[in-house]
Amino acid sequence: MDAYVEKDAVEMSGDGRRPSEDPPVTPVGSEGTRTAPGAGIMALSLPYQVVAAVALAAVGVFACVHLAMVFLHVAPSNTLTKRHGEAVGDWIYPEFEQNWKLFAPNPLQANISVEVRAELAGADGGRRTTGWIDLTAQDVAAIRHNPMPSHAQQNQLRRAVDFYLNTHTDDNRPNGSRGAFSEQYIRRIAMSRLETLQGPEGRTFGPDVRRIQLRTVSRTVPAARWSTEKTRTTPSYRNLPWWTITQADRSAGAVTSRTEAGR
Repeated sequence: MDAYVEKDAVEMSGDGRRPSEDPPVTPVGSEGTRTAPGAGIMALSLPYQVVAAVALAAVGVFACVHLAMVFLHVAPSNTLTKRHGEAVGDWIYPEFEQNWKLFAPNPLQANISVEVRAELAGADGGRRTTGWIDLTAQDVAAIRHNPMPSHAQQNQLRRAVDFYLNTHTDDNRPNGSRGAFSEQYIRRIAMSRLETLQGPEGRTFGPDVRRIQLRTVSRTVPAARWSTEKTRTTPSYRNLPWWTITQADRSAGAVTSRTEAGR
């Protein structure tokens, strides 16, 4: 007769007894002790748990401090901002500044360019002044057709000019304690650009620069063709003072020309 085996039949061992099921495998720790499987941080060894906990705590503290500083920065004037306003400003500027001009009743409607000219020392001891050099055009050329322009190319020069204009009066007098810092900041940015530019003689301007002057050029964006708004499209200029360049304004490792070194 044919033997039929049911699908759910249990195989028997040779002596007719049911084989015992294999017990579940329990993970063994580094010291031979059996440990229950963990998840997340608890699955790490003790030293790594401590490092992860400290890192999470540091991130949490930073997030709380940052949110508090941003809140105080955008909040109306109050006792805390009056007492700790300088600390809040040092935290916010320049990386985290909140700029709401896009949502203002009258948003920015002008293109502002920054230009610089330099007074150079010649080999004969004389001085000559360069023409105006458009620093903004350099940034625009670097950004155009670049899918991933740097933050410095997009914002460094523009924010430096905004910083200067907001800390000075219309006659270029500082209106607060940050005025001198804004002058130093924009002066060093201009010098870093001049140190990479070549003059007619084939050498960079940097070593020969003795003084520089910057100016802003504002050009109103023309109104749309269908608009009846009348706009003045001729550029307007604001000249900043002449600044004497010191060694501190030059990049690290930069040297002055032999004319200056011999003085």
